[in-house]
Amino acid sequence: MFILKTSNSISQIARLRSPKFRQSGSNCTLSFWYYNYGESVGAAELQLHVQGLKQPTVLWRTYYNEGNQWLKAVIQLGRLPYPFQFSLEKISLGFYEGISAIDDITFENCALPPPALSCEGPNRFWCRDTKACIDSLLVCDLVDDCGDGSDEDSCDPELQCNFENGLCNWEQDVEDDFDWIRTRGPTPTVNTGPLKDHTTGTARGHYLYLESSEPRQFLDKAVLLSPLFSPADNGTCAFRFHYHMFGKQVYMLSVFQRTVSNAKGWLLWYKFGNQENRWIRQTLFIRSSKPFQILVKGTVGDGFTGDIGLDDVSFQGCTLYNGAQHPFGSSFEGNLPTAATTTSGTSAPATLPMNNCTEKEFVCRASGHCIQMIQKCDFRPDCSDESDESSCVMEVCDFEDKDLCGWHQPALEQMAENYSILTTKKFKWQLGRGANLYPEQEEHCPLTDHTTCTEEGWYLFADSSNGEFGHTADIATPVISLTGPRCKIIFWNHMNGSTIGSLEVLYKSSNKTSTLWSQSGSQGPQWNRAEVFLGIRSNFQVIFRAKRGVSYMGDVAVDDITFEDCSPLLISDKPCTSEEFMCANKFCIPKNNLCDFVNDCEDNSDESPSI
Repeated sequence: MFILKTSNSISQIARLRSPKFRQSGSNCTLSFWYYNYGESVGAAELQLHVQGLKQPTVLWRTYYNEGNQWLKAVIQLGRLPYPFQFSLEKISLGFYEGISAIDDITFENCALPPPALSCEGPNRFWCRDTKACIDSLLVCDLVDDCGDGSDEDSCDPELQCNFENGLCNWEQDVEDDFDWIRTRGPTPTVNTGPLKDHTTGTARGHYLYLESSEPRQFLDKAVLLSPLFSPADNGTCAFRFHYHMFGKQVYMLSVFQRTVSNAKGWLLWYKFGNQENRWIRQTLFIRSSKPFQILVKGTVGDGFTGDIGLDDVSFQGCTLYNGAQHPFGSSFEGNLPTAATTTSGTSAPATLPMNNCTEKEFVCRASGHCIQMIQKCDFRPDCSDESDESSCVMEVCDFEDKDLCGWHQPALEQMAENYSILTTKKFKWQLGRGANLYPEQEEHCPLTDHTTCTEEGWYLFADSSNGEFGHTADIATPVISLTGPRCKIIFWNHMNGSTIGSLEVLYKSSNKTSTLWSQSGSQGPQWNRAEVFLGIRSNFQVIFRAKRGVSYMGDVAVDDITFEDCSPLLISDKPCTSEEFMCANKFCIPKNNLCDFVNDCEDNSDESPSI
């Protein structure tokens, strides 16, 4: 179908009407191809007319010339329980020069689920009248999936909110930068935010949204707080919500869970960037041994086309907290885990076993056996329980368990103690993966890790969207007591981006720091292998130092850090074999290692001019 202009009157309307439909199912989408080309072709819009509602709902708009091409429009209709029809309207203001056309209109998944003869299984629900068999996670989620409303009957209103009459029992956080806004119809800015709510699918229904226009600034946050819930031990507590992230400058929506009133909580889920003009359903499963609260946080992007919508939030299998005392009372205030208990995953026992060790010796935790301090953190377990190597850097680290393997950031720890500077905006090392990147990062941050070569694999990177030009970020090993003559570090690095600074490997002993390896500038979009020789050293740390470039387009990443052949030599009671050379200090080394410029004996006797 295309529009033919018939007269030159000031305002002309071309209207195409659909047949009437009785209702649609909850996953219904409408798609069509359109063409809008010409110097003064003007705008067009698709409207939804629902029986009983005076105001039509705008579902889609095209503005002006879209080029000499067919484009596809996909419109989410969702559950519409009342009769409805569409009108496609083209308004011409006097002068119309161009062609508007539409073709290939398709409805998908628009029928209600079919009736079933039986509906068995723990995770199924049998609809009362329509006899459809649906997933039990769709029960009491504010959407009539059955078509007869039976999946939304006898639900606890305190466990759900569609924002039609306010915020229900949710609250705005007072410690964020601004508030979520309750609205209906389109948001004030064109090309961002929803045109309609999720509950009714029309401009009459309400939803919450995040306004990203002035005076809002990049990274401003708005946080919504759920009511308090009792512990969810059996793992059946589910949080369901619908979100809308449409706009070129949409930044981030995230969900946190907390058990402490003044804490940010821990991240359960997040999503970055433009997800197109549609409401998307998300289900999160919650486990907690303590009373807990959910936080939904929206973060403003770098511009005004960054509105985010939220609608139809509900809990299933969760119990509201009704204890006599507030669960986040003063005794809970600030009881976050300390670094000591979280670094190794297990906290040390309060007392050591009975022992006769001196202050200069290390006590093995299981046996009470004494070893020399120089044997602690030397890449060789000398205690039966390996406790002498437990709080040291690990020989191989691939970051896959989201574990830093003993590496730590001294500067951040000092800040956390002083609380003097906010660490959030500081240039620092952090764990990342391709699956979590937002669109601007994909040009200069690895899309896959080196270990698994997938988007799900983890690596360590210095995030250059924080900090300023010339800032450095250090990540260091604990003190290493002693290494062997052939010790080296092998690691993979990724340095791709127009403003990469530099990466250095430093050696630090007492107050001296020297550079062992360095590289600066972009090295291409791949992982590169690096090898750094350490040899025999004692009581030292290895530090990776990233230096930030001029702008944010310069993330430095490392992965798969290995300390190879690092355990020190052992003096053997046995005599050296015919294939070995005996050093002056009685160590045995392979004869192959003589006169190769490497101090294999630790006393240089294998490199003596006399041999």
